[in-house]
Amino acid sequence: MTPAPEMAVADTTTAKGPIQRTIFSVLLAISFSHLLNDTMQSLIPSTYPLLKKSLNLNFSQLGLVTFCFQLTASLLQPFVGLYTDKRPKPFSLAAGMCFTLVGLILLSRAGEFVMVLAAVALIGIGSAVFHPEASRLAWMASGGRRGMAQSVFQLGGNAGSSLGPLLAAELIAPYANGQSRIAWFAVFAMLAIAVLLRIGVWYRHNLNKRRKKDQTPQPALAPGMSQTKVVIALCILFVLIFSKYFYLASMSSYYIFFLMDKFHVSIGASQLYLFFYLFAIAAGTLIGGHAGDRFGRKYVIWFSILGVAPFTLLLPYVNLFWTAVLSFCIGVIIASAFSAILVYAQELVPGKIGLISGLFFGLAFGMGGIGAAVLGRLADKTSIRYVFHVCSFLPLLGLLTGFLPSLKPAQRHS
Repeated sequence: MTPAPEMAVADTTTAKGPIQRTIFSVLLAISFSHLLNDTMQSLIPSTYPLLKKSLNLNFSQLGLVTFCFQLTASLLQPFVGLYTDKRPKPFSLAAGMCFTLVGLILLSRAGEFVMVLAAVALIGIGSAVFHPEASRLAWMASGGRRGMAQSVFQLGGNAGSSLGPLLAAELIAPYANGQSRIAWFAVFAMLAIAVLLRIGVWYRHNLNKRRKKDQTPQPALAPGMSQTKVVIALCILFVLIFSKYFYLASMSSYYIFFLMDKFHVSIGASQLYLFFYLFAIAAGTLIGGHAGDRFGRKYVIWFSILGVAPFTLLLPYVNLFWTAVLSFCIGVIIASAFSAILVYAQELVPGKIGLISGLFFGLAFGMGGIGAAVLGRLADKTSIRYVFHVCSFLPLLGLLTGFLPSLKPAQRHS
């Protein structure tokens, strides 16, 4: 992939600090890489019915598969971000994608539960390396429009997450040897490696130019914020991440089984419903980033977490048509939060972009993994329908948003 001239030579800094020009070629390249990365990752839950049948797994074991993948990613991401804050590695993105490549090939050949866990752990390592540095690149290329830049980056990932189940329904599920066909997606990993190598060239070029300039270091905390206020705000954001990603775990891991159990739809049809839900997630991500830049992160967080509660509370009681409609609305609304939460946290601690990015991406993965394991166990003890009844109350934790401090307008780059 030959980069556009802007990607090859654009500098995101001047002697006075960040320029106010968004480098869209970089953002689109990162977003495309995120699309490929998350398309491959979304194959994991999309192949659950196949793995459940071929390896005779129960819901608890499926939850452990998600737990292993997401916990691997969540534990490593903050450490990757902390390390690269001090020692940026422009080509670490491509190196991390190699772990995903190996994990996919192993998953396609796994004949035992332990091999499945090893495969998804490798994919988790690839994710842990990818997200903190890619998020830092989005910050560098934002030109001050940080919410928009993060939402473009997230849009690629969410679009990839929605494509995964659709591709699985067409290329994997209909075939008796569907598990072996997972290896075909190694082509996506190789394409992502090629793109990330070109992004690494741009990243290294800009890092070298930054080092030659006498720049004022980023402040440790947002202006007017004490360490105590920042810690309290971060704790509130952690609770909101818990609320969001425990609910998302119920949808991403068990929505297919909920539809099959309640409405008796086929695996292929249920995967299409999952695709539309994940497409709504992608749309909500883009809307939330732009709205955060325009109206402020706190208002978007408030609307996204608490505003989705009426829809989640209704979901367990409606028919198939309204289930699809409500699921789409839930996806759009709840997805608008993450870009706002991430950028809000980055602006609270602007001197640790990598650490904050890794921490929140890692926390998101970790909460999703723990949620999948806990909810899988709950489903085995009760039922899938009961899981969705319990999870419908989680968005009410969005009331805590009212305790978040308001950042100064200068920090929002409206």
